[in-house]
Amino acid sequence: MALEQFAPVGMLLLLSTGLVLIILNISAVFGPKNPTTRKTAPYESGMKPIGPAVRRLPVKFYLIGVLFILFDIEVIFFLPWAVVFRGLGFYGLIVMGLFVFILTVGLIYEWKKGALEWE
Repeated sequence: MALEQFAPVGMLLLLSTGLVLIILNISAVFGPKNPTTRKTAPYESGMKPIGPAVRRLPVKFYLIGVLFILFDIEVIFFLPWAVVFRGLGFYGLIVMGLFVFILTVGLIYEWKKGALEWE
């Protein structure tokens, strides 16, 4: 492969990096520089904040996030399989069935552990 084929990608990278640097410098030069305690306070619908702004999230929140990513990846694998389904034949059906079975076992495990219960 010739290096000239990557020249447009390199130019795009240089232009985007330059644009980001220009925008950051403009905001640093013309942005407000007088922070007060009222301006730096966390905003909660115009009311005084109750408790700290940064709170620890329950582990169940992260479990739900991981499950979302897991099933999002499952959908990503389904699309190419559905496009070439006829060409794969019975072998493709068995392999995708095994894939879905493994994911179903994982979902049942999470369900039994109570990860899907939101309190």
